[in-house]
Amino acid sequence: MAGPAAGDGPARGSAPGGGEPARPTIPYRFDRTAEAADLHTRYGDLGPGDETGDVVSVAGRVMLKRDQGKLAFAELRDSSGSIQLFALSSVTEDFEAFSRLSLGDWVGATGTVVRTRRGELSVKVTGWALLAEARRAFGDKWRGVTDVETRFRQREVDLWANEQSRQVLLLRSRAISWLRRSLEDRGFVEVETPMLHPLPGGATARPFVTHHNALDAELYLRIAPELYLKRLVVGGFERVFEIGRVFRNEGLSPRHNPEFTMLELYQAYADITDLFTLVEDLVAGLATALCGSTTLTYGGRSLDLAPPWRRASLAELVAEHGGIDVSLDTPLDELRRLVTETGVEVQQSWGPGKLLLELYEKHAEPALWGPVFVTDFPVEVSPLARRHRDDPRLTERFEAIVAGRELANAFTELTDPDDQRGRFEAQAAAKSAGDDEAMPVDEEYLRALEHGLPPTAGLGIGIDRLVMLLADVANIREVIAFPTLRPDR
Repeated sequence: MAGPAAGDGPARGSAPGGGEPARPTIPYRFDRTAEAADLHTRYGDLGPGDETGDVVSVAGRVMLKRDQGKLAFAELRDSSGSIQLFALSSVTEDFEAFSRLSLGDWVGATGTVVRTRRGELSVKVTGWALLAEARRAFGDKWRGVTDVETRFRQREVDLWANEQSRQVLLLRSRAISWLRRSLEDRGFVEVETPMLHPLPGGATARPFVTHHNALDAELYLRIAPELYLKRLVVGGFERVFEIGRVFRNEGLSPRHNPEFTMLELYQAYADITDLFTLVEDLVAGLATALCGSTTLTYGGRSLDLAPPWRRASLAELVAEHGGIDVSLDTPLDELRRLVTETGVEVQQSWGPGKLLLELYEKHAEPALWGPVFVTDFPVEVSPLARRHRDDPRLTERFEAIVAGRELANAFTELTDPDDQRGRFEAQAAAKSAGDDEAMPVDEEYLRALEHGLPPTAGLGIGIDRLVMLLADVANIREVIAFPTLRPDR
């Protein structure tokens, strides 16, 4: 079926003689008794031309419309699917007004369930009500809304015009719900920590700054909930997690949005070895629950999330993908030269750990299809992770890389307040030298550590990137209902 775009034809409710049009009366509520998907389930066996006599009330948007004199058909779409409205001049109340409905109008309709002779399950309308006018047109039914700017700036239009957009956001909701239940089943307690921080901490990133008038103090939108969550472990919550927004004042890209959703969890009496298994179980289990298999297709390539995942050190992967045999023992001048050759401007304050990380990010990470756990990050670039039990220059940290991007970051947590103070002071020195992503010294967190943090493992998973994998979309804006855009001036 096809019909005119919303707004085509004469205005509804026009006063005689072309005067000021009378606005339709909109009810305050509508008693819906059935959804589209439910009707298709209940009456799936109804034969062509059959009528049931069962009276139902449905509601949704008019997405297609076809008029045939004394007959009118409309596709009514609700959140569960679509059902056809079948109106007859001899049966339908105010048939002429029904025939003038525009695409996008919200309508409530009451009638009997029938299947037309052409085999379309329908509600034969006896009574109906206009629930909201669509004063602006939606995209063409067959092409949807294709303009990228319109799709993300007017998401409410995109969701009606492009069914795939709705499915992606529904997938996101189901993913978060599944993760929450899975963690609760493992004994984790969901908590909430502040969004406004007196100091930017918990990760190395440039923060958003705001001002609290009553306190006359600068505050920062959180870049991570990590330090507050570990303070709760100090306070006796042995397994905690939080799913929430974090904010980083960084650039936009297909993989980056200034605000995004993180799952962070902390488990007392555990170390990084426990988290290898937990990440594998969570990601593989989620893929199976939502997609039916651990084998997915992403960007046209097969991706198998089934455990066990490969484990490889950062230096090992640089050698494998960059053809460069380097380590923390490589002379500093040689590391600087190699990083410069990648096009990165080397800062004088960078030590061998930072330089090794730069080589990994340029040569190895984009080439890792994975999934793979990248291990043995240098202390210099891991200010909150515990030193490696076999090499104190490294930390017990991994990043889970899938399809060339970081999906998760995990540590055996640093519990020694003296070592943590030294790391903070090194970060503060880097900040003074011009690194605006480095952390300050957080005295409140150090005080908490002095009360005693037991052996603890911590994990962060990027929800947006995880949903991108499951939904097979390349741009993070597809999985965020309202992504950050340049202001429309």
